[in-house]
Amino acid sequence: MSEVLQRQHGEALYQALLQGRTLEPLTARWPEITIEDAYRISLYSIERRVAAGDAIVGKKIGVTSEAVQRMLNVHQPDFGFITREMWFDDGAQVSLSANRLIQPRAEGEIAFKLKHDLVGPGVTEQDVLDATECVMPCFEIVDSRIHDWKIRIQDTVADNASCGVFVIGHEARDPRELDLPNLRMQVFKNGEKISEGLGSAVQGNPLTAVAWLANTLGAFGIPFKAGEIILSGSLVPLEPARAGDEFSLTIDGLGSARVSFCA
Repeated sequence: MSEVLQRQHGEALYQALLQGRTLEPLTARWPEITIEDAYRISLYSIERRVAAGDAIVGKKIGVTSEAVQRMLNVHQPDFGFITREMWFDDGAQVSLSANRLIQPRAEGEIAFKLKHDLVGPGVTEQDVLDATECVMPCFEIVDSRIHDWKIRIQDTVADNASCGVFVIGHEARDPRELDLPNLRMQVFKNGEKISEGLGSAVQGNPLTAVAWLANTLGAFGIPFKAGEIILSGSLVPLEPARAGDEFSLTIDGLGSARVSFCA
């Protein structure tokens, strides 16, 4: 795909974000699109956000668990950037309209905060552990500018890994004190338990997922930077979020997070 066409698709996705509307899948309109094409498209959209006053605060990996892969019919992880305007504190009420959320779904994750840079390829799980300041409970509210979530891997990568917003819990722990694969998460919606999962749902270990992301982005010349937040992927299935809903999660030994939604 030519650079001109990549920029055209990137602009279309950026405008869809601003206007709160969806597009037909890129893979339907341009079947030969590659993952590298998709990544270049997402970079252009992120550049547009930054030029409008936003700032990159970290990176994310998504579609890491079998449950989410089955739900979306996407069978490999996606990757993208998270920004300052996507970030909400624990207990926040998120306005669907003000934050231009179209078809949001909530998922529970473990977020990493880095104290050192990490540059792939060649990053290992131990490297991730050594570079991590703390881990925190997190809700990511994914959203798609692709109609009815009819995505293939190229669609979600182009759409910045279907990023919406994210909510970081206020508790933080040193990951060296935790058995990350065996951390148990429970998720509640409007007071009722809807799902649970273990850290091992994320590629066997959240450290493995973060190392994969560092190496994948490193191949594109993109480093992890000290101070950045890295979202490591959902431990549970996605759940639609609508105005009036309230979600909470607990992670044994790590803490909790809560988010509610209004129109």
